[in-house]
Amino acid sequence: MKLVELCMKLNEHKVSYAIVGGHAVALHGAIRGTVDFDFIIKWTKANLLRAERALNDLGLVPRQPITAEDLFSYKDEYERNKNLKAWNFVNLKNPLEQVDLVIIWDLAGMKAETIKIQGISIRILSIDDLIRTKEGTGRQQDIEDVKALTRISHQNLLKNG
Repeated sequence: MKLVELCMKLNEHKVSYAIVGGHAVALHGAIRGTVDFDFIIKWTKANLLRAERALNDLGLVPRQPITAEDLFSYKDEYERNKNLKAWNFVNLKNPLEQVDLVIIWDLAGMKAETIKIQGISIRILSIDDLIRTKEGTGRQQDIEDVKALTRISHQNLLKNG
């Protein structure tokens, strides 16, 4: 599964989303490898249902037995009692194909920008909000990502005045 194919399906289903994680870091210009796809979405029941349908259309199913309806209704309980941070989807025929819908952030309170890849509009979390999502996690990869993104942000400021 390719990022373009995934975003095309999300666009087709009118999902309000932004790419986060390693792919977003790379799209902002840092050298970063990653296998899975991470997204945040605008946290509404309708948007969550659209995301679920889009991912199902691509042959992806939730790793946990959770529906969009359940997740929307019991999000706080899943976060608090199950420590759920992302709703993970997987292709059972190819387990390397995974998509995480990160549930601890809401796109409604963040900025995203649109870029075009192969003629497809792709939404990516802004560099400043991406940095904020990675700060304080304590993960070594996130610490490195913050350094790289901060450097790129400063270079962009110098270049654009």
